[in-house]
Amino acid sequence: MRRERSAKIIATLGPASSDVATIARLFEAGADVFRFNFSHGSHADHRARHDAVREVERRAGRPIGILVDLQGPKIRVGKMREGGVILHAGARLRLDLDPSPGDERRAPLPHPEVFRALQPGFDLLLDDGKLRLKVIDCGRDFVEAEVMVGGKLRDRKGVNVPDAILPLAALSPKDHEDLRYALTLGVDWVALSFVQRPEDVAEAKKIIAGRASVMAKLEKPAAFERLDEIVELSDAVMVARGDLGVELPPERVPSLQKQLVRVSRKAGKPVVVATQMLESMIASPTPTRAEASDVATAVYEGADAVMLSAETASGHYPFEAVSIMNRIMVQVEKDPHYRQIMDAEHPDPQATANDAITAAAARVAHTISAKAIVTYTTSGSTTLRAARERPEVPILSLTPSISTARRLTLAWGVHGVQTADVTSIEEMVRHASHQAIDQGFGAVGERLVITAGMPFGTPGATNLLRIAWIEA
Repeated sequence: MRRERSAKIIATLGPASSDVATIARLFEAGADVFRFNFSHGSHADHRARHDAVREVERRAGRPIGILVDLQGPKIRVGKMREGGVILHAGARLRLDLDPSPGDERRAPLPHPEVFRALQPGFDLLLDDGKLRLKVIDCGRDFVEAEVMVGGKLRDRKGVNVPDAILPLAALSPKDHEDLRYALTLGVDWVALSFVQRPEDVAEAKKIIAGRASVMAKLEKPAAFERLDEIVELSDAVMVARGDLGVELPPERVPSLQKQLVRVSRKAGKPVVVATQMLESMIASPTPTRAEASDVATAVYEGADAVMLSAETASGHYPFEAVSIMNRIMVQVEKDPHYRQIMDAEHPDPQATANDAITAAAARVAHTISAKAIVTYTTSGSTTLRAARERPEVPILSLTPSISTARRLTLAWGVHGVQTADVTSIEEMVRHASHQAIDQGFGAVGERLVITAGMPFGTPGATNLLRIAWIEA
C-alpha cells in the first residue's frame, strides 16, 4: 500500500477505534502511525490495541508505527465545596496545602513545588485557562492571588503556571510505570509530556536505552528558551498546541509552530503538529474551512506528520477525519507552490560525508528524473538524512530491522520495507530494482538513485551513491 503523499498521519486510538476491523479501516483511509494516549485507559486496554495494530500490520504486509504518549505530571487543585464554587473577578483567592475542601476564598493545591516556583506578578491559569489569577503574595506553602477572569472552579481542575520553570521531572511515578509497561509491548515511539529543559529528554532516553525513539512534546513556553538543545537530544519533536495555547496568548502559537518546524527540519528530526487539527469532526462529518486550512498550513510548512486526537479516539466520524485529512494533504502536495516552499526553505547540508552524499542524491534524482531514492539503512539514519532533504521523489527505505521500518513510518516521504540485507553492490542494485517494482515505484528501464553505507550493514555510514536502471 503506497501513499500518494509525503507527510504522514498519526491517529489516536480510543473507545471509538480499538478493534482490528476499525484500525484496519483507519489504516486504509490513510493513518500511518497509531497513538496510544496513556492519560486514559488501562494497561490491558493498551495491550489489546497493540495486539490489534500488529494484527493489522501482519495482514497488510506493511510496517505500522505505534506512538505511546505519556501523561506527564499533572498539577490540579483539590476538592471544592459542593463540587465547585464561583470565583468573581477582582476577588482574592488563597491557594495552600490544606486538604480541606475549598470555597470562594481559598482552594487546596497539594503541590508544594508550585509555591517554590512562584513570584508576585506571575499568572496562574485554572481549568485550561478558563480562570485566570495574578499572584499578589506567596510563600513556601501558600499563594495569595487576585482573580482576573472568574468562573466556576470545580474539583480537580488543572493548574498551569506559564511564567515559571517548575521543579518537576517530566516523568511522574505513573509515567515510570507506564513507560516500563510500554517498553515490554515493544512500542516504536515514546512521546514525553511536560518537557521544560533538555535534561527531561536525557532522563527519558537513559531509561529507554534505545528500545524506542523519544519524541519531545513542546507544550511549555520554557521549552522554547532551550529549543535547539531539546531538538538535538530528541529523536523527534511535537508542537502540542493545546497545552501551549493555554499558557500563551493564541496569537503567539502559530509563530512558535513555524519556529519548531524550521529548527527540527534543520536538525533532520521528524516534527509533528498536533491538537485540534479537525476538532469539529468529533461531532461533524465534515471539517470547517479553517480546520482544512490549518492542516494545509502544517503541510506547507514541511511538517513530517499531523495528528488526530479525539477525532479518531472518541469522535463519531473517525474514518471521515482520516480520509479528509489525507485528501487535504494530497491536494497541498500537488500544488506547485508547495514544491517551491520546500526548495526555498531547504536547510543547508551539514559538513559531513553522510550529508554530502544524501544532498547529492536528491539533486541527482531531480536531474535524471529518477523514480525514487532507495536508501539502505540499519539504524534509520541514512533514511532520515534523505527525508531532511525533502526530495521531489519518494524515498524507498530498505532495512533488515522491523523496528527501524516501524519508526520510519513517522518520517516525511518514507516508504519503509523490511527486507534482507545485501552483501555486494550488484546485489544492492538487483534488490533495489525488485523492491521498486514490487512496491509500485517504477518499471523496468526506469532509473533509481541508491544510497547506502559500506561495508553494508554499518549503522550511520552513508558513503555510497549509485545511479541504477531498474532491472527485471
